[in-house]
Amino acid sequence: MKPAKGSTPDIPLIATAKAEALGWLASLSLARSARLGRAQHPTRERGAALIEMALTMPLLLLVSISVFEFGRAFQTWQVLTNATREGARIAVLPGTSDDAVSSRVLDYLEAGQLPAADSASVTVANGEISIGDGTAPAETVTVSYPFEFVVLQPIARMVVSDTEVGAPITMTVSATMRNE
Repeated sequence: MKPAKGSTPDIPLIATAKAEALGWLASLSLARSARLGRAQHPTRERGAALIEMALTMPLLLLVSISVFEFGRAFQTWQVLTNATREGARIAVLPGTSDDAVSSRVLDYLEAGQLPAADSASVTVANGEISIGDGTAPAETVTVSYPFEFVVLQPIARMVVSDTEVGAPITMTVSATMRNE
């Protein structure tokens, strides 16, 4: 029944209709839950995202830090390889001293912005290299550099044996070239 124009609606009639509609929705929801075989309570899963984040965040951070650390180690290895090769190029030139080779290698390490370039050791050795059926005189340059991971140093210590716990890992690169 509709109220006449200009009159106020009957409040108990509206409240009854609203209660019937809500009751119908509630019974529909219960019937659906019974069909699915479980009661639907979204509040039971409220903390699940927080727990999942707490479990995955340390792993995600470890992977991210590992990418940065091993990228830095690879860059250091490349600078060492290039410095050793540069030292071998200088060592095969006639009349070059071992001090000139060491100076060239250390200059290259400093140009490569390695933090402890002064602590690298450079060794120059005379020897021979096989060429076909014969041999030729050659120079071998070896560079050893102490590398330290910033964050993963304790984990790296577990992988590399025969060293002290806090000591840096020694990267050693060697290059051999035939004398000119």
